[in-house]
Amino acid sequence: MRILVTGATGFIGGHLAHRLEDEGHDVAAMTRHPESYVGGGAAVAGDVADEESLRAALDGVDVAYYLVHSLAEGDFVRRDREGARNFAAAASRAGVDQVVYLGGLGDESDDLSAHLRSRREVERILLEGAPTTALRAGIVIGDGSISWEILRQLVDRLPAMVTPRWVQTRTQPIALDDALVYLSGVAGRPEAVGRVYEIGGPEALTYRDMLLTVARMTGRRRAIVPVPVLSPGLSSWWLRLVTDVDLATARSLVDSMTNEVVVTDRSIEDLVDHRPMGFRTAAEKALDARADRLEAAEASPDAGPRT
Repeated sequence: MRILVTGATGFIGGHLAHRLEDEGHDVAAMTRHPESYVGGGAAVAGDVADEESLRAALDGVDVAYYLVHSLAEGDFVRRDREGARNFAAAASRAGVDQVVYLGGLGDESDDLSAHLRSRREVERILLEGAPTTALRAGIVIGDGSISWEILRQLVDRLPAMVTPRWVQTRTQPIALDDALVYLSGVAGRPEAVGRVYEIGGPEALTYRDMLLTVARMTGRRRAIVPVPVLSPGLSSWWLRLVTDVDLATARSLVDSMTNEVVVTDRSIEDLVDHRPMGFRTAAEKALDARADRLEAAEASPDAGPRT
């Protein structure tokens, strides 16, 4: 199949482009800067904010992955809404058989954060405007994932954590490898078009559970003391000071961390015939991948300092 991956320079998109290429597909990686693209697939120019540019990018495409998100931008809700409308219209005109979208878990009856409400709005726009399969996920565990890096850096840098209330919130983390299996597994499946699937590992865990598990795995003793008076604003500043995440992203993530995001429908496991690994195994793979990456960087002539 001819497959277009938007967001190919991002964490999920980059790994997915390589996986689809390894599976034998003709992969196009859409980017605003094709001249500097390094990754899976062949670079094609395109910008979801420019509907005209999407016409050429989608020409001859059978399946298109929509993995674009403007989380680090202050006006991400508007940007993501307009981008989804442009892409749905362009995909429909181009005769694309299937759009595959990765959004976020969360119960709509809950008071969802602006980030999760935006993810759900994009999902609706794509489902209504193009033949779409939507997947919903919580935290993706893998080297390079923002959410995973926050967990790892908190464990690595703080012997004692005075933490916000969101450490008690439950989420359903999924390993990067499992997320890729599900994303690639729905491609070219007519029965998946118009459907929404939830993906997650076998366990619903609190952020505290995950922090303590990673601490034990890395041989660290960590004390975690939740403080109910730490506001979302202060919590985002706390994350910004302790981790490498930028403030705009920290604010959006903190808002979402107050929402429970768990899997209630596992039908995709039968559709794709795959059962996901547990959190500890996923964390081990992420830590091993980081160690391999740092070792490779040190071995290169222009390696920077180890972090």
